[in-house]
Amino acid sequence: MAKNMASMVGKMSSGAGLAAFGLVTASSCLYNVDAGHAGLLFDNLRGGIMEDVKLEGTHILLPVIQRPIIIDVRTKAREIPSITGTKDLQIVNIKVRVLWRPKKEKLAEIYKSLGLDFDDRVLPSIGNEVLKSVVAQYNAEELLSKRSEVSMNIQKELVKRAAHFNLLLDDVAITHLSFGPEYMKAVESKQVAQQDAERQVFLFEKAEQEKIATVIRAEGQAEAARITNEAMEGSGKGIIEVRRIDAAKAIAEKLARNRNVTYLPGGGGGGGGGGGNILLGIDGK
Repeated sequence: MAKNMASMVGKMSSGAGLAAFGLVTASSCLYNVDAGHAGLLFDNLRGGIMEDVKLEGTHILLPVIQRPIIIDVRTKAREIPSITGTKDLQIVNIKVRVLWRPKKEKLAEIYKSLGLDFDDRVLPSIGNEVLKSVVAQYNAEELLSKRSEVSMNIQKELVKRAAHFNLLLDDVAITHLSFGPEYMKAVESKQVAQQDAERQVFLFEKAEQEKIATVIRAEGQAEAARITNEAMEGSGKGIIEVRRIDAAKAIAEKLARNRNVTYLPGGGGGGGGGGGNILLGIDGK
């Protein structure tokens, strides 16, 4: 009985061991490629990287003989800085941001020639080369006034150069553009001079308008004087009397509104002329 039990236990242990070995062997024959990645197989018997690119999912390999190489193929952003010169010899500090990804069907070729750090090997070098060549075609002022054109030329040249290394550029944009301190001082001085010139033009135009207004006022006063003379010639001293009455009315209205002035009518109307009317000034204190 004891021998039978020992035999059964031995068989079960052997079966469990075989099952575990089978699971380990099966798992070593499989590998996964996550979303946004692609896989290559390095085959020792065939002498290197196999050309077939494995996409997302679970794939089979030969343990020991083959090993998987997983590569990220998602679109990534990278900033490329460069200090270069313009056509008029101004120093420019420029940065561009590129959205790039490798060509999936060319991953084997990329890995063979550049390795896994292919973006570090390629993008900075071609970025500096393109930025220097494009910026040198414009002077400093054109880089500001034709920024969209400059950006398009940079993108066109970068896409062309990246294609030689099997890289795709989805977008290229200028993120920073600045000049040296000497150029910035020159621009500031030019702006100040332009503002002064515009102010001088404004003052000149204002003086011209004031001159025209003065001439018009003088002509109006001359016309008024002519009309007055003609009226005096036609009516004698009547116009003078009318103006004297108007002036007296205006004075009377002002005096009536002044509390410190009191009107005292004269005494009797007889005799000697001492009975005139009196305006008496009273101190408000």
